[in-house]
Amino acid sequence: MAFHIVLVEPEIPQNTGNIARQCSVTGAKLHLVRPLGFEIDDKKLKRAGLDYWNELHIEYHDSFAQLQEKYPEGRFFCATTKADKFYHQQQYQNGDFLVFGKETAGLSKEILEQNRDHLIRIPMLPVSRSMNLSNSVAVVLMEAMRQIDFPGCR
Repeated sequence: MAFHIVLVEPEIPQNTGNIARQCSVTGAKLHLVRPLGFEIDDKKLKRAGLDYWNELHIEYHDSFAQLQEKYPEGRFFCATTKADKFYHQQQYQNGDFLVFGKETAGLSKEILEQNRDHLIRIPMLPVSRSMNLSNSVAVVLMEAMRQIDFPGCR
């Protein structure tokens, strides 16, 4: 498994379904941190992920702290518009965690403070609030995969 994608309290099932598909085709493990803004059997979630659910490695966590306790050696890179460093300026390693917050509020101040040395952002024009969650995951995940030469992909 090259990377871990972490969605903290995702709210929109279509975004999570699209991200599940991205994880499936890249070999990334998907971590969903509760509470979720939808039911796992939501038709919109399943439709967005299409038939890739069988290939998906997924874990559920009751809190971000629980996830970090389970993976104490993990490096957690948190995507936020509040970061100074761009996502492509980090040096990613196999097994890193790429963390994204909920669509309406992003990551909590607590999570950002705990991981302040690993905050990343996607460059955007200042008039824009943020990118769509599934697009943001795709941008960052592909850069991380590029840096380690797309292991196992053809």
